[in-house]
Amino acid sequence: MGQPIKKEHGDNTYEDYLNWPEDERWELIDGYTYMSAAPSRRHQEIQVELLRQISNYLSGKTCRVYGSPFDVRFAKKDELDKAIKNVVQPDITVVCDRSKLDDRGCKGSPDLIIEIVSPSTASVDYIKKLSLYENNEVKEYWIVHPTDEIVMIYKLNGEKNYGRPEIYSKEDEVKVGIFSDLTIRFSEVFNED
Repeated sequence: MGQPIKKEHGDNTYEDYLNWPEDERWELIDGYTYMSAAPSRRHQEIQVELLRQISNYLSGKTCRVYGSPFDVRFAKKDELDKAIKNVVQPDITVVCDRSKLDDRGCKGSPDLIIEIVSPSTASVDYIKKLSLYENNEVKEYWIVHPTDEIVMIYKLNGEKNYGRPEIYSKEDEVKVGIFSDLTIRFSEVFNED
């Protein structure tokens, strides 16, 4: 069997996506394909620590946290699953409405998405995904930059768009906006000991 063809001009759908090799990490944004390289060791250390802090907090609660690979499908109203043109695999996804969860991941907007920037994904994370998440009303979007050890946090405001990002560094402890009592300690997230 030959390699599946990735169509040009934004014509790819979730149906196409499901037929691509499972050992490759592809994402669809407006029907265009984006492939991610394997994450670095540093990227994975940051992801694991964020997952640990969030997972510990969510123990016994309704919300769920998932690390990549975990498909998030953004469907337009009444769009069939196979026709969806936006499928991403955020580094960390928090979903509080369990009706959005199925065996393939999440269909609909998660409550929190965290992306950890890699050199190969920076423009997608900062531009394409920022717009996608804002347009689909993801309540909170974090962009974590391992090299600079900063985190940019975007939150939906009353007008259903993101205001200016809040920017934090390694020295900060930050309250997660979607929860009343979860604080992330960035000194532990960016710790290299």
